[in-house]
Amino acid sequence: MEGIIIKAISGFYYVKTEAGIFECKARGVFRKENISPIVGDRVVFSKTNEDKGIVEEILPRKNCLVRPLIANLDKLFIVSAYENPAPNALLIDRLIAICEMAEIEPVLIFNKSDLGDFSGWASIYKNAGFKVYTVSCKSGENVEEIKSEFKNCTCAFAGNSGVGKSSILSRLLPEISFATGEVSRKLGRGRHTTRTVELFVNSYGGLVADTPGFASVENDKFDLSFKENLPFLFREFVPFLNGCRFTGCSHTAEKGCAVIEAVENGKISKSRFESYVALYNEVKDLKPWEAKRKN
Repeated sequence: MEGIIIKAISGFYYVKTEAGIFECKARGVFRKENISPIVGDRVVFSKTNEDKGIVEEILPRKNCLVRPLIANLDKLFIVSAYENPAPNALLIDRLIAICEMAEIEPVLIFNKSDLGDFSGWASIYKNAGFKVYTVSCKSGENVEEIKSEFKNCTCAFAGNSGVGKSSILSRLLPEISFATGEVSRKLGRGRHTTRTVELFVNSYGGLVADTPGFASVENDKFDLSFKENLPFLFREFVPFLNGCRFTGCSHTAEKGCAVIEAVENGKISKSRFESYVALYNEVKDLKPWEAKRKN
C-alpha cells in the first residue's frame, strides 16, 4: 500500500491512505542506510494487521526542509504584519529563496491591513512575480481570497511570532485550528516541550502542516548548490544575468553588472537586491570541501 506520513513520534509513523490511517514501524534497513522516514514522505508499506504496518520504501522526495523537518511541501505561506513586528525584507526574501531552491511555491500574506497601507510592500513582490494577499484577520478584509490556495496541496505557514499565522488558520481552516489546539494542550505548548511537525487534512482536499515553534524555515546552510544557484533564486534577476560585462559577475558591486543597472533603472527593487547581497555575503566563502564535511 502507499500513503503519506502525517505524523512521526518515537519511531512510529502514521501513514494516511484512502483506506484510513495506519500506525507503522520502519524496516531496519533504513537505519543501516542512515536515512529515516519523515513527515510528508510518500511511502510504500505492508500491512501487518487491520491498522498497522511496516514502511518498506520511501518514494523519491520532491523536496526536504531541514528545520522544520518535512518533505514534499507544495506551498509556503510567508506571513508578515503591518507592525509588532513590521515586515522584514531579508526574512521574507530568505524564505522565498529557500522556496525557489526547493521548488516550493511561495505565497506572501501581509496581515493587519487595518493598521496601515501595504501597497509598497505588495508592489515589490507582485512586480517580482509572486502571489500576494493583503488581508486583515481583524476585519476579515480579503481573507476569504486565500482559500483557493489550499486546494489539493501540502502547505505550511512561516513568519515571526505575532504576525497572525494562527488567526489566519483559525478563520480559514477552523477544523485545523481546533486539531492543532488539542495537540498543544495535550503536549504543553509554551512549556518548552519539544514538538514535531504534523500534517492535518483540510476541507479543500489538501494538507496543512502544524509547524510549532518555527518562525522561519531553513534549508541546509552548508548546501553548496544554494550558493551556486543564488542569483537564479531571485526570479526577477534572471532576464539580466547574461547581460553583465564580465563573466563570473557576483551581481553585488561590479562595474558593468546588468543586475545592478536594472536596480538603478527601477526594474528590480532595491530591497530585493539588498537581500540578495546579504545572502550572498553569508554563503560566498563556503567551499566544496566544507559543504561535503558538514553534510
